[in-house]
Amino acid sequence: MAFTLKTGSQAIDFNLPATDGKSYSLQSFSNSKYLVLFFTCNHCPYVINSDELTRKTAEQFREIGVEFVAINSNSKNTYEEDDFESMVERMNKHKFPWKYLYDESQEVALAYGALRTPHFFVFDDKRRLVYTGRAVDSPRDLTKVTVNDLERTLEELVSGKGISVPVTNPIGCNVKWEGKDKKWMPPEACDLVW
Repeated sequence: MAFTLKTGSQAIDFNLPATDGKSYSLQSFSNSKYLVLFFTCNHCPYVINSDELTRKTAEQFREIGVEFVAINSNSKNTYEEDDFESMVERMNKHKFPWKYLYDESQEVALAYGALRTPHFFVFDDKRRLVYTGRAVDSPRDLTKVTVNDLERTLEELVSGKGISVPVTNPIGCNVKWEGKDKKWMPPEACDLVW
């Protein structure tokens, strides 16, 4: 069985605390036509170096009904700076245009099959998965970006076109699983595409 949620699958519900002091579930975002869930963290250079590009994409598509929701599932025991307090500090500093949720139990990351930070999951108006993978082909060095898969996917989605490339390999640091080596990945988790 594949580790990562397959395209066409329904979004899996969750109930997670956010940096704004509230808790959120899938229903919390029902007023948004489309939903982008992405697994991220505080310390990863792939995240840090691409967050402003993700911000630009989120702001570009917000007016046409796309909601971005970030989830940190990393173990704070692997990287202390991935704890909830640091999430709050990061959001206060950067004021990103998304909710930032904490999946301390890692149950949501397991349910979705998150592999790396960042790892994006795009859902249509029926909350079916239409895309999973990377945002861009060089998140650590934006000067080398040649493809923006996330932007292309959202353009295709909001225009009613089929998604031309529904699966790519996420590029980033491994999700940091509790009690495991920082480079560990679940044995059934391999590259999504070859």
